[in-house]
Amino acid sequence: MAASRTVIVAGAGIGGLAAALALAQRGFEVTLIEAAHRLEEVGAGLQLSPNAARVLVALGIEARLKPHVVVPEHLAVRNARSGRMLAQAVLGASVARRYGAPYWVIHRGDLQTALCEAVAATPGIALQLGTRVEGFAAKDGGVAVSTSPGSQPREAHALIAADGLWSTLRQRLGHRAAPRSAGHTAWRTLIPVDAAPKSFALPAVNLWLGHDAHLVHYPVKAGRMINVVAIVCDDWREPGWTTPGATRELLDRFPAAHWHASARDLLAAATHWQKWALFDCEPLGAWGNGPATLLGDAAHPMLPYLAQGAAMAIEDAAVLAACLGRSPDDAPSALRAYEAMRLPRTARVQRSARRNGSVYHMSGAAAAVRSLALMAMGGDRLISRYDWLYQWTPA
Repeated sequence: MAASRTVIVAGAGIGGLAAALALAQRGFEVTLIEAAHRLEEVGAGLQLSPNAARVLVALGIEARLKPHVVVPEHLAVRNARSGRMLAQAVLGASVARRYGAPYWVIHRGDLQTALCEAVAATPGIALQLGTRVEGFAAKDGGVAVSTSPGSQPREAHALIAADGLWSTLRQRLGHRAAPRSAGHTAWRTLIPVDAAPKSFALPAVNLWLGHDAHLVHYPVKAGRMINVVAIVCDDWREPGWTTPGATRELLDRFPAAHWHASARDLLAAATHWQKWALFDCEPLGAWGNGPATLLGDAAHPMLPYLAQGAAMAIEDAAVLAACLGRSPDDAPSALRAYEAMRLPRTARVQRSARRNGSVYHMSGAAAAVRSLALMAMGGDRLISRYDWLYQWTPA
């Protein structure tokens, strides 16, 4: 097919894989370029709220996901010191009816595998590993993309930079500011369900709010493992996902004086921890120019306190493909339309996630007021606060 119907996607993370599938559905030939020599199962669990799940269903991968997802029955918010329930919101079938799409939790590696399998089974998508997009230049009717190892520039209709938080292509599009540290470190682990207290195996998303720290856990891998993420205030800033951490070091950050025994028992059940420093960016005023744009964390890196990082990348993929499909012969106009649709929403999510982080880590009188507000709100009102987020559908 001619270059006028070819799109290059730089980065085969969740957003890049979803974009490749969505573009192929619209009749584009897609070259998916990834710097890693193999796609490995890394990362933590993911919450796929209805706004993301409906896109994945539309991409045709629901059957691939079903053996791996867990459908949480409720969201439980607890006081870290006492273990007291502050709010409980019903999820499961109730949320599926409310929003017309399911609420799933899954391990990132399982989602990536399902997307990769779908990419491999889709004609018109070529995945090239061990190759990095180094630069690009607009030309009449498209873009010339240079890669390493060295080769002749590749011509395409458009270039989509989905190369993550530390995107080099974001810089080449004129965004020089580096991601900023949130002053928080996330510790993550998977615990076999048989090794944890039985109550933690229930299909639920659990959020514990403590002093300068919070804890999230829910089952993944069809309920066989418990995904645990413990987040603490910290000045550690090393990039990467796989720095090892010691259980004793983490337990010192969750002392018995401030954390309920059952939460500490869960943390102590882990034999292997990895940690990563959290970063985000101020919302950008624009993402791309000409026949190039950004997608996912490259466009709007955000903190995990709204559980929407992957969801926003998946939404991006659907909108991007729709815009290019409507204007297949005018990539610059299509990409500006995509950006105009996505910028306000992703900026709101970025700001909301950062605000949630401040609320989660309150202490003293502020934490007491927060707890009273949650108890007064109740589960139904807690869910309804996110109608604006979960009701989203691709235009």
